[in-house]
Amino acid sequence: MDFRAILQNPQGYVGQNRNIPSQLKANAQRLCWEYNQTPPNAGARRQELLQQLLGTCHPLTFIEPSFHCDYGFNIHTHGLAVINYNCVILDTSPVHIGAGAFIAPGVCLSCAGHSIDGEQRSTGISTSKPITLEDDVWLGANVVVCGGVTIGKGSVIGAGSVVTRDIPAGVVAAGVPCRPIRPVTPADKIPPEELAF
Repeated sequence: MDFRAILQNPQGYVGQNRNIPSQLKANAQRLCWEYNQTPPNAGARRQELLQQLLGTCHPLTFIEPSFHCDYGFNIHTHGLAVINYNCVILDTSPVHIGAGAFIAPGVCLSCAGHSIDGEQRSTGISTSKPITLEDDVWLGANVVVCGGVTIGKGSVIGAGSVVTRDIPAGVVAAGVPCRPIRPVTPADKIPPEELAF
């Protein structure tokens, strides 16, 4: 059985956690550990490690330690991606991060889930669905995005939100569960005269 192909299935899957070979995580665990030990001035080394870790790593991908993921090969950045401190990506399915993505501290992108039934859950029955952040998405601090969610282009998710369903493009959304509050409008632009530098 090709477990890697199952994990990369864009439709997601239901499976038995205990059957996934532990060596599939070994590379990501080693590379995350090494990445998280790098000094702040080791930009070139960090880029080398990200190129080894991620399935697709755009050169403008910047991740502040500490960073953790399950597999790495299921994470794809497609342009500028700024990922702040203490991000966790449970990439048991593909995670696509669009160009211009800003991910604040403490964010968790969790493709992984478990059976709602306690008996099945305790035996290792798990679920997984992909996550997509379209271009120019901003996730505020401590946002959780659950599996199966797509966040539309240019949307902003308020700090502390739990995103359980798709969010349309061009909105400010927040809450638990997260819901659209209002559209992003030209009035949201910061006037140039207000810039301090």
